[in-house]
Amino acid sequence: MSAAPLLSVRDLSVAFSQGGRTTAAVDHISFDIAKGETVALVGESGSGKSVSALSVLKLLPYPPASHPSGQILFHGNDLLAQGENELRKVRGNKITMIFQEPMTSLNPLHTIEQQIVEILALHQGMGDRQARARTLELLNEVGIREPQKRLQAYPHQLSGGQRQRVMIAMALANEPELLIADEPTTALDVTVQAQILELLAGLKARKGMSMLFITHDLGIVRKIADRVCVMTNGKIVETGPTKEIFDNPKHDYTRHLLAAEPKGQPPVADTSAKTVMSGEGVKVWFPIKQGFFRRIVDHVKAVDGIDVTVRAGQTLGVVGESGSGKTTLGLALARMISSEGKIHFNGRDIDRLSFNEMRPLRRELQIVFQDPFGSLSPRMSIAEIIEEGLKIHEPKLSEEERDRRVVDVLKEVGLDPETRFRYPHEFSGGQRQRIAIARAMVLNPRFVMLDEPTSALDMSVQAQVVDLLRDLQVRHDLAYLFISHDLKVIRALANEVIVMRNGKIVEFGPAKQIFEAPKSDYTRALISAAFKIETAPTGIVSE
Repeated sequence: MSAAPLLSVRDLSVAFSQGGRTTAAVDHISFDIAKGETVALVGESGSGKSVSALSVLKLLPYPPASHPSGQILFHGNDLLAQGENELRKVRGNKITMIFQEPMTSLNPLHTIEQQIVEILALHQGMGDRQARARTLELLNEVGIREPQKRLQAYPHQLSGGQRQRVMIAMALANEPELLIADEPTTALDVTVQAQILELLAGLKARKGMSMLFITHDLGIVRKIADRVCVMTNGKIVETGPTKEIFDNPKHDYTRHLLAAEPKGQPPVADTSAKTVMSGEGVKVWFPIKQGFFRRIVDHVKAVDGIDVTVRAGQTLGVVGESGSGKTTLGLALARMISSEGKIHFNGRDIDRLSFNEMRPLRRELQIVFQDPFGSLSPRMSIAEIIEEGLKIHEPKLSEEERDRRVVDVLKEVGLDPETRFRYPHEFSGGQRQRIAIARAMVLNPRFVMLDEPTSALDMSVQAQVVDLLRDLQVRHDLAYLFISHDLKVIRALANEVIVMRNGKIVEFGPAKQIFEAPKSDYTRALISAAFKIETAPTGIVSE
């Protein structure tokens, strides 16, 4: 590491003004990043981590954002004082950023190939053939299987984890001096997390690249960071070498973060409980078309003949790597996409029902999506978003009754009801996910598909949400289909577990059996990667 820091943040403050009121989001923070060093910025949602990172490249909305104090020095030049033309030479070239929510960062109208090739052509002047070859290389590096089949895919055709890997490929395309990674592995399963961290560490070592790594996952921090800055309420309360922070935390808040994770043992499965949702031979194949006449040349077998049962008061956990078909299975059961096979809901066959015929059932069948920012309307207040379902399914409720239901459900998910008149962009990623959960729960459903509902949340809030979902399940006898790559959350909540790979079930059984005596090598690999077991099979990164 060089004596002079590559990036120096000095006495930085960030404020937001709205309606004549100014709110401080970041309060006089300072830290340095040396060449070749990785600094982790950790803290709970809303602590100011992402706002600090966005300030480096002046990506905040100015106004209402402002900087009452501070400098951000890159190679000695104050980025806050530079104009837009100067910053364009830095953004995407010398400093790149991986954002937390890839669906809002990728262009929905362009293919994956177009978006990566554009970067290579703009910054490195590559021709079409060279850029295409480099694109395939990048996609392969970040763990996209059969990347040549994904080049013509659009963002909505990829899973959440695959979209995040595309974002990482785009950020690394120009081999920047400084990479700002804002929760870059949030949407990824544990084995791919290990691959991505290994990839980033390798690039850092080869190129002398520096990283500002923002995360709520302290397990990742221990693996990748040289130094740690702990943030809460806009302030850095503790900083130091990673080993020292973990072995001897001095601040109460740091100790709180280190102790927080979802607790509890897998509940015992009750096979006598009433079946709420079931599927027989569920199959979802996506055609691959090529040529001028767009003939079908192959299929992506996202879900390939799966049987599944979800019971009242029980949670079926669905785990597997990104692209294994977990979310596609859930969407098929909820009749959000077309599928083959039988699907039964509350004793009724629904696999042949049309969209209009399904509409009366939507109140009892709710979904919490993986990407809350993409599923919340930016034009509606939080109160309007949550009460929308009430207006459709309970039209006789008065305005006062709807408002009371909104207030009650916001309290249940741990949000201040006074914030219900604000808009999604005014909340952190974790807070937006809690809003999405509130929107589903306000209708008192019978079946809830939860697609990575805790992936955007910090550890302490994950534990709170798991406890909340348990309480709601007991109170209302809810059936959950819980899709996640976070095996710690699955272990704390699920009664039974399905392990999926390449559209098929590789193992199924009671959660206790799956976690304590897995039968397949693939399941053992996932558990090893998640719980840092030393006996991980070859090819899986473990500590």
